[in-house]
Amino acid sequence: MSHWPLLFHNANLSLNPTGSLWWEGESLLCVADLHLGKSERMARRGGSLLPPYETSETLDRLSREIDALEPRNVVCLGDSFDDLESAGALGEANTERLLAMMAGRNWIWITGNHDPGPVTLPGTHCAEHHLNGLVFRHIAEPDGVGEISGHYHPKARLRLRGVGISRPCFLVDGSRLILPAFGAFTGGLCTTDAAFADVMGNDALAVLTGTKTAAIPMPRPRRRARNQEMSKTRNFPLKTSGRPRKPLL
Repeated sequence: MSHWPLLFHNANLSLNPTGSLWWEGESLLCVADLHLGKSERMARRGGSLLPPYETSETLDRLSREIDALEPRNVVCLGDSFDDLESAGALGEANTERLLAMMAGRNWIWITGNHDPGPVTLPGTHCAEHHLNGLVFRHIAEPDGVGEISGHYHPKARLRLRGVGISRPCFLVDGSRLILPAFGAFTGGLCTTDAAFADVMGNDALAVLTGTKTAAIPMPRPRRRARNQEMSKTRNFPLKTSGRPRKPLL
């Protein structure tokens, strides 16, 4: 299946294999965690170097989505820029490309933890966006209902025919939907991480991205055997050779 259809709080959504969300009824495209300017920010701060074309690659992906879907509305779920300085360091060519995509569209920038304030680019800048019973925000909240967010960069690890694979994924349960990171070279957090334990319900699905979408129960940490858990708290006697030890004087 090229996309995964999802009825979410009375909204008919499409979870795309590219990692974007399409809400046809509202002509709305939603992406999370673009992290534009990540390579520039890491170089500026003396971190590990990334390929300098990561911003243009992310914009290429975004441009293909916009050309294919022609949305009237675009929601970027925060961390669109790797920090506030990155927004002003995109370079003339990348800035012009982004402005061309934004032209004639209702473009909404949700603030994130990497870009907590408004940038100089046009559009609407807000912490949350509410639309027909759904709320778009950067980080999932414990009591969120009808919530669409990003932040975690979820990915699922599984074995297929004896081979381990890892895929960025959407996470969805009865209350919330978390999008994978859309930006290039953004990495991901495995669904078995403890960070997801208090966020996703027991019924959560992971919808894998790639050449096509596929839904599986969200992979969770394996439970350790009971005796392994008990061994952490009990002091077991050390094994000896069987010969009695002489008392220490």
